[in-house]
Amino acid sequence: MIQEKGSISIHTENIFPIIKKFLYSDHEIFLRELVSNAVDAIQKAKRLASLGQFNGEIGAPLVQVKVDKEAKTITVSDNGIGMTADEIKKYINQIAFSGAEEFMEKFKEAKDASEIIGRFGLGFYSAFMVADRVEIQTLSYQPGAEPAQWTCDGSTEFEISAGSRTTRGTDVILYVNEENKEFLEEGRIESILKKYAKFLPVPVQFGTKTESEPDGEDAEGKPKYKEVEVPNIINTGVPIWTIAPSELKKEDYLNFYRELYPFSEDPLFWIHLNVDYPFHLTGVLYFPKIKNDIELQRNKIQLYSRQVFITDEVKDIVPEFLMLLHGVIDSPDIPLNVSRSFLQSDSNVKKINTYITRKVADKLAELFKSDRKSYEEKWGDIGIFVKYGSISDPKFWERAKDFVLLENTKKEYFTLSEYSEKVAPTQTDKDGNVVYLYTPNPERQDGYIQAANKKGYDVLLMNSPLDNHFISHLERDLEKTQIKRVDADVLEKLIDKGEEVASNLSEEQTKEIKDIYEKAITQPGMEVSVENLSPEAMPVTVTMDEFMRRMKDMAALGGGMSFYGSMPDRYKVAVNANHPLATKILSETNDDTRKALAQQAFDLALLAQGMLTGAALTSFVERSMKMI
Repeated sequence: MIQEKGSISIHTENIFPIIKKFLYSDHEIFLRELVSNAVDAIQKAKRLASLGQFNGEIGAPLVQVKVDKEAKTITVSDNGIGMTADEIKKYINQIAFSGAEEFMEKFKEAKDASEIIGRFGLGFYSAFMVADRVEIQTLSYQPGAEPAQWTCDGSTEFEISAGSRTTRGTDVILYVNEENKEFLEEGRIESILKKYAKFLPVPVQFGTKTESEPDGEDAEGKPKYKEVEVPNIINTGVPIWTIAPSELKKEDYLNFYRELYPFSEDPLFWIHLNVDYPFHLTGVLYFPKIKNDIELQRNKIQLYSRQVFITDEVKDIVPEFLMLLHGVIDSPDIPLNVSRSFLQSDSNVKKINTYITRKVADKLAELFKSDRKSYEEKWGDIGIFVKYGSISDPKFWERAKDFVLLENTKKEYFTLSEYSEKVAPTQTDKDGNVVYLYTPNPERQDGYIQAANKKGYDVLLMNSPLDNHFISHLERDLEKTQIKRVDADVLEKLIDKGEEVASNLSEEQTKEIKDIYEKAITQPGMEVSVENLSPEAMPVTVTMDEFMRRMKDMAALGGGMSFYGSMPDRYKVAVNANHPLATKILSETNDDTRKALAQQAFDLALLAQGMLTGAALTSFVERSMKMI
């Protein structure tokens, strides 16, 4: 072979400093790129053989990665199709830089260099991020081909000469520079391979490992073992997302989940994705057990392209509300060098997003219809997905209306239509609005719930982090429906049926009892009113306006209502004019006794709301002891 030196044709500034410093945010990506190229070369050889265009012996496909600490080299070898000298010139020198000028212009405009690398065939050149010199030794599958060698020192100069490889395939040898010597540590390389190559379709070997194997029996008849060196294959088996669902059992899905998330509880159920048109997508998405723990669960979906790991940040591929799912998505339509701007603008990604939403809705609808009891048992985990999707995705909400559930304090479950039918006869106000009552904390608000139940009203349980937003969403969507917290006002006002209740007090007595309570209550933000309620109702009720409480709760969750979060708390103190205590207080002649009784009734109302703490609680206990 004639030795040849040349210059890679670049008509603008040198591209290599950009590759070394800016092109990838993480230098470890070089290994992903080179191993992926090696796998492609092997699969091309298999493809040519299947088409009858290669009649040689394919052999066992294998990618090998080797580290030589003394020589400061990393070598990636494959037994794929190899290259001739002409092919090196074409694929390494020309195609990779065919768009060099356009690349340089795009790079200057790009916010993130990874936005553009995949479009210019520059994956191989990522080797120069960690190497001062890169060498290729290759031998083509073509009959009579001669081995070729290509070397480049990171400038635009290259050299092609006769190579030393004796078998079909390619070696890429990186002479690692001083600032990247961390990649000469075997542990570092192995961890990168396990991250990116775990599910590649071709075996990837990194050195050897020691294993024990049976070696007969000892004198006592007990089994003996000996240690043997075996190839250290990074990737094992065939990932289940590449297998037809009909060939998989429940245990296959569970074992794969345990492999991905070794310390997690088993998932609730899963969805196997498989679509060929109008885009290619495979994968398995799992519904984990999450209860109300939202934030800790994100970034658990892994994105692959042809079984090569890309990222676990899939925000633009998977709908926001499904970021809580776990699992794997693989699509060859998504390039390895993926970027946020690419994901946000690519039409295939948008189709994938829509497809996943539809598949999840289909799966939930199927579960609900086929086994409602099991679905209800899982609602504590499923509910947060369904509510999040309902709030954030209008198309999902249209489907979810049929399988979203409302749970009441008696642990009964209802669809939206079922619940409306249940409460409409008893909980419709004078204006024709159906009023849903709810509690975020049934233990703390038990008195209010029991009072509602006594009137024949039902109370919903709304205690997930999303429920404030979900309640507002329901109110916007459901016709003539209002949703109110059970302690947002006295029951007669929460569901105002227009029924007048006569007062046991005269106008003068009403003014007098109000005055007594206003003097007895020293806490700020308490607005006293005297209400004509049932004699069986509480003597005093402390409530916060529904709107104000909801805004404050949203502010506490970071819902953009910070203005309300900074406002001081204001409460309504409803004194029941028809409770015997009102008459009792008015009949007392001693002002201190009147005040003590009023304070006691007020403190009991605070106690019912869990608002009596600190010195006020101590004072209440001491006063109670004196009264006993």
